[in-house]
Amino acid sequence: MKPILCVMLFTAPFATAYSATIKNVNQLPTQSIDVQPAHLTTRIEWSKFPQPIYNNDELKGQNRSAIVRIYVNEQGQIEQASIQESTGFTQLDQRLLQAVKAAKAKPHIENKTTLPLIGYQVFSLKLKDETQTDCEYSFNSSHWQAQQQGQKTHFQYLRQPQLDLHPEQLHGHDRKVEFKMKLNREGQVKSVKIRQGSGRYEVDQQVIAALKGTEIRSKRLASTLWLYKPSSLRDEIEFKLDECH
Repeated sequence: MKPILCVMLFTAPFATAYSATIKNVNQLPTQSIDVQPAHLTTRIEWSKFPQPIYNNDELKGQNRSAIVRIYVNEQGQIEQASIQESTGFTQLDQRLLQAVKAAKAKPHIENKTTLPLIGYQVFSLKLKDETQTDCEYSFNSSHWQAQQQGQKTHFQYLRQPQLDLHPEQLHGHDRKVEFKMKLNREGQVKSVKIRQGSGRYEVDQQVIAALKGTEIRSKRLASTLWLYKPSSLRDEIEFKLDECH
């Protein structure tokens, strides 16, 4: 009598174990990406302030206002802009968006890290006096005027900063801005702090934008013999409604 060979197949347990093995092999380790959140602010600091171009006809007989929501990347470039509160007219809103996208913001830095920025800019569009000739203010600060008159000053501007400021931006009042500047090793203005503002944010920002990168020659005192010690310099500038150069 021939012996009978019995083969027992345990298919189900083996299939389960094999499936678990395959699943473990294919499972990738969890990876995390550190994404820096955008800094939120109600006011954006501009290195080039947005200048919307419009006329009285587009305002339809009255002053208009709007709020634009803006996303700024780490380099200060405007990546996105959208209307948060409209002027009520699509054409005016588009002019605001065009002006914002042509502007440039100051990068936001936290703990030596540059972060993207989300902020809002309020625009007030005023009816213009059609009889007033087109005029822009020059940078005639106290120190610049003294320098032009040959008076002794403890620092000198090597060139006149260039403003882009118009009379309507004063909103019917004379304005004065007091500011403090810090220089880098090359004698260029690296930061500007407003000590006393004009009462109009866009006017203060125009002064800051004009000063950034301006070359200044300052006299060293006995107490500041270190060649590369940053200088802190003060100046002020006035804008009068009846004066425009």
